Amino acid sequence: MKPSKTASRRAFLQRSTTALTGALVTGGLSLSRAAHASGSDQIKIALIGCGGRGRGAAANCLNVPNYLSASIKLVAVADAFEDQARGALRALKQKYPEQVDVSDDRVFAGLDAYQGAIASGADVVLLTSAPGFRPMQYKAAIEAGKHVFMEKPVCVDAGGYRTVMEANKLADDTGRKVVVGLQSRHDPRQIETIERVHAGALGKLTQLRAYRNGAGVWIRSREALAERLGRKPTEMEFQVNNWYYFVWLSGDQIAEQHVHHLDRVLWAIGDVHPTEANGMGGRQVRNDAWAQAQGHGPGSVGQIYDHQYVEFTFADGLKLFSQNRHIRGCWNSASQFVEGTEGYSDLAGKIFARRDAGDEAVTWEYDGPKVNATDQEHVDLIRAIHDDTPRNEGWYGANSSFTAVLGYMATYSGQIVRWDEAVTKGPNLMPEKLSWDADPPVLPDENGSYEHAVPMPGVYKPY
Repeated sequence: MKPSKTASRRAFLQRSTTALTGALVTGGLSLSRAAHASGSDQIKIALIGCGGRGRGAAANCLNVPNYLSASIKLVAVADAFEDQARGALRALKQKYPEQVDVSDDRVFAGLDAYQGAIASGADVVLLTSAPGFRPMQYKAAIEAGKHVFMEKPVCVDAGGYRTVMEANKLADDTGRKVVVGLQSRHDPRQIETIERVHAGALGKLTQLRAYRNGAGVWIRSREALAERLGRKPTEMEFQVNNWYYFVWLSGDQIAEQHVHHLDRVLWAIGDVHPTEANGMGGRQVRNDAWAQAQGHGPGSVGQIYDHQYVEFTFADGLKLFSQNRHIRGCWNSASQFVEGTEGYSDLAGKIFARRDAGDEAVTWEYDGPKVNATDQEHVDLIRAIHDDTPRNEGWYGANSSFTAVLGYMATYSGQIVRWDEAVTKGPNLMPEKLSWDADPPVLPDENGSYEHAVPMPGVYKPY
């Protein structure tokens, strides 16, 4: 499969990024200073979503070398929970005392906190809250004329995908710069690997594989949140705090984590999307009984699956076989492979010979500069703002994120789910009323369990 013209344009931008990366590593970069959109060399950022990833993203941005801008300053923080916003501010102020300038009136809390941060006078907003909120926050930021860094996934349902695609168009029309937290696209090791695949190093592509199998992630109990708040949390507060385990907030593990590996494979084949998906999955181990055996209260693991297998099919018949799992004591892998008639690659710095009779000889291995890709994605964003060069990663961010959504629609339903139908007919899972006292899309039973809301193949309707 050949890269599209759009992908060729991206390859040009990525080659430019590689050149910049090398200069950063060797210290040989010299840039003439140019004013960014706000008319000065100072770039002001606002952080929306102050959890661990949010704090990390803010630090990544504040790490950008000063010669790309006279200074980068954090001027606002926002989070659904005030204690989290203030905790992030304290930590960042301690680490970056000269770059954090957040007055008390620029600390925003609540489900509408993002609006205050966007209106705070920042040039760039960092969107790192629960993924379900990403589309509406991205749309609001672009409409307000902001440049954006947003974490993956950029959507968790079809309604969100449609919103992101509209915002992407507006970003292009208004020259806003957008970077998505699929950091592999900013890693010179992976960039060069992909370029070699695009140049035909593997021959004709025959099969694609992606894996994100692990033991699982954090669990945030109702009891712990009650202790933080000093009162019983509302249902909305509990779900937003424990967002990973609810489809409307996370898109399940396939969207929240596995999207990285799906994205790398899609990048390798030119950022085309699958035409359909079918698969299977379920909740075999990580359920209420398991959670309570681990010392967590009922409902702590919400409604998502603990394993999924998806077969994605592309327009030319090429297949992508995808696995993701959260079960302890199993084979783990966070990887991806593209196979062709002349060899195969892990898309992470190596190309191997064809696997004939067990031959797995390495035919090429990356030996160039190494960077922190989560820092580099912010370098690339600030440089695009500084030099006013095109960069909108929202397009491939939406493509990869909705591929993951297509995957869970297929596993939840047990049906073949087609891309075009899913895009146009798929639901928007975000509740109409978004407030702490409103009902989320799923509610617990009288025992606090969501087992009744776990999607059931043959019953669940994707649209």
